[in-house]
Amino acid sequence: MSGVHGVHPEILDFYDRSDEAGRLHTTATGILELERTRELLRRHLPPAPARVLDVGGGTGSHARWLSEDGHTVHLVDPVPRHVAQAAEIPGVTAELGDARALAEADDSFDAVLLLGPLYHLHERADRLTALAEARRVVRPGGLIAAAAVSRYSPLLDYAATVRDGVRPTPGHGQHSGERGFAHAHFQTSAELRGELVASGLPEPTVYGIEGPGWVAVKAITKYAGIDLIGSSLYEAALAAARLAEPHPALTDASAHMLAVTHDRPAAESRQEGPGQRVRSPGSSPSAVVRAGSSRGSSGSA
Repeated sequence: MSGVHGVHPEILDFYDRSDEAGRLHTTATGILELERTRELLRRHLPPAPARVLDVGGGTGSHARWLSEDGHTVHLVDPVPRHVAQAAEIPGVTAELGDARALAEADDSFDAVLLLGPLYHLHERADRLTALAEARRVVRPGGLIAAAAVSRYSPLLDYAATVRDGVRPTPGHGQHSGERGFAHAHFQTSAELRGELVASGLPEPTVYGIEGPGWVAVKAITKYAGIDLIGSSLYEAALAAARLAEPHPALTDASAHMLAVTHDRPAAESRQEGPGQRVRSPGSSPSAVVRAGSSRGSSGSA
């Protein structure tokens, strides 16, 4: 199935073959990721009804609860099957698109979520472009939240069975997609934080989503075949994730991380700097001023 031009074909193939709709709902680790992401975002989202853009939102797992919370949600994703599934959710609109070239107007959303794009963009310039686009379409002072896969998660997740596939990952973060997951870039919390700042955003708060206990949940589920959904071990992992929040040394022990910040107020947004753009009424995506915005063919929305 064809998707958005410029998106790495391996990524489209991976999501055509995988059950992204069920990933966050059928396993204990998936539910842990969903529950923690939801509770973290609810702390920072503006009161409903807010206009929320869910970039790279997949099949709409987060768009669904956002809509149920009373927000107006528009989802953008490069995978046609995902867009078709998301469009069936009540209160959610969906379209094909690329995080690096959003069709939405300037200042048109109260919150922009990038819960999938960054780790499917191998090149830093592409990630900065996606973040610049998020800045362009969010209103001054609006929320931007971006997720990343921890650079160290493959060591914890795959080392016992696909060791050869993870050896290079901790050094540079590049995942070839040959084993276990699609073409991706895994980040450290410092790199994630630095890229948001480089895009012109204020210093973000970076959370570990699943916390350090996800490894035990995953291992027992996989090797003992025990369903841990709703179990005492699941609840302990959830509690550990919350307890780990004040301790930056534990952030990278999560499988996923979430960076949360608010765009600068309108007066500050008009000051152009590295990785920033000047807001001008009615400007289009092509008018965005970016630092290092050259596009490669690898990556995804």
